[in-house]
Amino acid sequence: MPETISIAIDGPAAAGKSTVAKKVAHELTYIYVDTGAMYRALTFKAIKDKVDLSSEEEVHKVLMNCDIQFEQSKDGQLVYVNEEEVTKDIRTQEVTNHVSAVSSYPSVRKEMVNRQQKMIHGRNVVMDGRDIGTKVIPDADLKIFMVASVEERARRRHEENVRSGYPSDIEELKEDIKRRDDIDSNRQASPLVKAKDGVEIDTTDMSIEDVVKVIMDLAKEKGGQ
Repeated sequence: MPETISIAIDGPAAAGKSTVAKKVAHELTYIYVDTGAMYRALTFKAIKDKVDLSSEEEVHKVLMNCDIQFEQSKDGQLVYVNEEEVTKDIRTQEVTNHVSAVSSYPSVRKEMVNRQQKMIHGRNVVMDGRDIGTKVIPDADLKIFMVASVEERARRRHEENVRSGYPSDIEELKEDIKRRDDIDSNRQASPLVKAKDGVEIDTTDMSIEDVVKVIMDLAKEKGGQ
């Protein structure tokens, strides 16, 4: 059995990656790294600092002065930016509307990938995002690519927003997801694509528990305990 196991879970917006990744990490008692939260944290900080989000140079400058940390708590993962807890702040619609554009900048992605690789070096890890299996840990032991229909992803995000007390319109969410898919798939730096050796899972008609079971079975085949 390998000394360390790394699991990369990629896929488009609202495919359920984070929810599944957290559960898989919990089942395996592995480290979980939410890379999407890192880009959201940067977007939140850039908005807060009122920088020009259309300027790669200005956004990158914010990142270089931005310490992003995770902390596990009994209520789940907490996100900190320069020691300020921003877990709920990074999930607002304003951040959602801009995160794909912010994360498309090559200099931003290069720095983020560098930070993410340092976080996971030599550790049993489950990491989710858009370019984990292709860029962050291309030698991951298991690469998953989760997909779902736009309608189902919008429904899930709508329910998540309602549970969290955020305003939500399902038709607007559909259009937002389509827009983010286009940005993520066509950006110059680390576009959203399935790794050649990735396993695609269409979660449209699957429960979270079903998806977790499939990934757990695949992980065990790779030596995960």
